[in-house]
Amino acid sequence: MTDSLSPVVSPSLSGWRLCVAPMIDVTDRHCRFFHRLLAPSARLYTEMITTGALMHGDVSRHLDFDVAEHPVALQLGGSEPDALARSARLGQQWGYDEINLNCGCPSERVQRGAFGACLMAEPGLVADCVKAMQDAVSVPVTVKHRLGLDYDDSYGFVRDFVGTLHHAGCRVFVVHARNAVLKGLSPKDNRQIPPLRYDAARQLKADFPDSVFVLNGGITEAEQSKMLLSEFDGVMLGRAAWHQPGVLSEISQLVGEPSSLTPDEVVEAMMAYAESQHGQGVPLRMITRAMLGWMTGRAGARQWRRTLSDQSLLNKNDARLIGRAWEDLQQRVAPPA
Repeated sequence: MTDSLSPVVSPSLSGWRLCVAPMIDVTDRHCRFFHRLLAPSARLYTEMITTGALMHGDVSRHLDFDVAEHPVALQLGGSEPDALARSARLGQQWGYDEINLNCGCPSERVQRGAFGACLMAEPGLVADCVKAMQDAVSVPVTVKHRLGLDYDDSYGFVRDFVGTLHHAGCRVFVVHARNAVLKGLSPKDNRQIPPLRYDAARQLKADFPDSVFVLNGGITEAEQSKMLLSEFDGVMLGRAAWHQPGVLSEISQLVGEPSSLTPDEVVEAMMAYAESQHGQGVPLRMITRAMLGWMTGRAGARQWRRTLSDQSLLNKNDARLIGRAWEDLQQRVAPPA
């Protein structure tokens, strides 16, 4: 864990009301740092990290994060209780606030590793994994799952899955309110084609009233999030937080947790962060890619995106490029004198 360049978030704000989903090749530590500036109390999740990567790879590369990211959760991919327990212990040692088990990813590559959504067919094994991780750490162990597999829409399937984990002691469930179709649909299609079934997620909340249920899937707007927060303990945004990250600030304000940073301050913080990361060998393009959609819907958004994705400019690795893009946008939207 590295030193912070922005205000540290109080541990008292570490609930699940607003969460940003774990997304492979998206929610790296640079993206999470940016999201934290927009939403001071949102719970942020790492990309899914497999137990194999932690057991045999570069642990610091996978687990390093900035202290400003708190509350931040480590999502693990795996199906062996011992390996998950060891990985969870590493996560707690590194300072993560939560360990989350992936039981929702439908990709064929993940299936070949015998984890992700296919684990929903083996609730007993998942319960063993949860218990092993709970024995290894003191932070919450949570599960992210789908509502069902393939085209089986029976509520009983997910009720029994959650019930088995509940019996094992799990009390926080992140429910992606679609089925996972394991054959024939890509991960992208699995985010769009299986119908949303919020009613089934509501029933889970009613059937397990002592548990926290965070709703994921199809959530794109602030007003929608506010409405859903009257029924669920939290909402989790996925691609909307990547394509239109400004929605995180909007939701924070609607639920009474306004951002402490103005857009000018966000730009200044990102410039300082980019400069510090450049000193560690991180190219500027890794920093700016999370910012590309920030101005979506505003005049000058196209030029903002073009500037911050221009490889000839990014290759100079000058953090001031972020400031210049912001100044250019301000000039474009300023009223004529």
